[in-house]
Amino acid sequence: MRVPQFMVGFGPTVFSRRRGETEYGVKAIPLGGYIRIVGMIPPAEEGESKRATRMRTFIAEVRGQALDDVLPSDAGRVFYAKPWWQRVVVMFAGPFHNLVLAVLFFAVTLTAIGTGVITTQLRSVPACVVPAGAESIAVAEEQDGDVCDIPIVTTGADAGELCEEGAADCARPAPSPAAQAGLRPGDTIVAVDGQPLDPTAYDSWTAVQQAIRGSAGQPLALTVERDGERRDVTVTPIENVVPTDDGEGTMTAGYVGVGPVPGFARQSAADLPGYFGMVVSQSVQRLIEIPERVPQLFRAAFLGEERDADGPIGVVGVGRISGEVFAFQDISGAQKLSFFLSLLASVNLVLFLFNLLPIYPLDGGHVAGALYEKARSVVARWRGRPDPGPFDIARLMPVAYVVAGLFIALSGLLLIADVVNPITLRQ
Repeated sequence: MRVPQFMVGFGPTVFSRRRGETEYGVKAIPLGGYIRIVGMIPPAEEGESKRATRMRTFIAEVRGQALDDVLPSDAGRVFYAKPWWQRVVVMFAGPFHNLVLAVLFFAVTLTAIGTGVITTQLRSVPACVVPAGAESIAVAEEQDGDVCDIPIVTTGADAGELCEEGAADCARPAPSPAAQAGLRPGDTIVAVDGQPLDPTAYDSWTAVQQAIRGSAGQPLALTVERDGERRDVTVTPIENVVPTDDGEGTMTAGYVGVGPVPGFARQSAADLPGYFGMVVSQSVQRLIEIPERVPQLFRAAFLGEERDADGPIGVVGVGRISGEVFAFQDISGAQKLSFFLSLLASVNLVLFLFNLLPIYPLDGGHVAGALYEKARSVVARWRGRPDPGPFDIARLMPVAYVVAGLFIALSGLLLIADVVNPITLRQ
């Protein structure tokens, strides 16, 4: 395929140099780049209606501009004349490059530098179980007392309110399952129900949480390490109502009452596939959530509503958070480098996923068009009919303009929100 331009950025050309048949250069707006391939849009199909309408006129103009680049010497070097699989390879190459970079950055971060993890070492073991928001918590803080010694209502809608000990449904908070089992701050959980755990693996604390949540009212065997010695303890989680994973409801789960110590550690190369799969799953979920988060983003940008810390963020916001991280004095240089490489990896992963959406003019739209063309050709052959030829992607130009307009609008909204109501790590 003939490539007349290979450009970094968009807008007016700042610098360019021609080598062979390709012009390499830098544009004024550094928000991406493009490669212009000759013949991206095929000629009009035979039998296409010539009746003039506003839409047909628009498509004809776009087709004409694209075909103006085609020279007599191009012959079979135009994009639309290539086999479907070659077009898929070419359009997939860009997103695949982002995927390779994401895997590379994540691999270096995990195995050579280290990443932030939640270890299985216990930071806190509360002596009793106190409902969230209980009045006794504030009283204990004011009087520098023990919240476990303050009677509260134990059941019903008034649970957590102060009361006189001896009254109905009034008692001191019950001991926490962790305290009853003899767990202490500083203990490190090294096995759950006989299954060994790496205390600093990225998913070990998640495994502990899942085991506790799924064992409400049932004994759970833990192996902990304390002062260099291992000991087995049995804890029975109590039932607790917690939010569901999607945040739209509640569910009953086991509760023990322990808090972990955050850490920073290298992971083994064998952990990379699982870690990368987790990140991909989270990234896909975030992309799916973008449309439903746009209204809140608009309110945060123009109506002063508090910014959603888990909502989308733009280039300015990413730069601001990066600056905050590098300004922290209480984290090491390795942790800062880990954050930076993880950020680069995440950006490349999102670009890979976003560009593969089957929407024109994204790369995924071209891939989908080539696959549709092949499927159409196969069906025509089965029916004994001639090959319909290249799929006329020019008909999707109105969709391309709508998609581009939405993307520009979202980028502008993110820019405004990141400037007037930014997400910060110090909130």
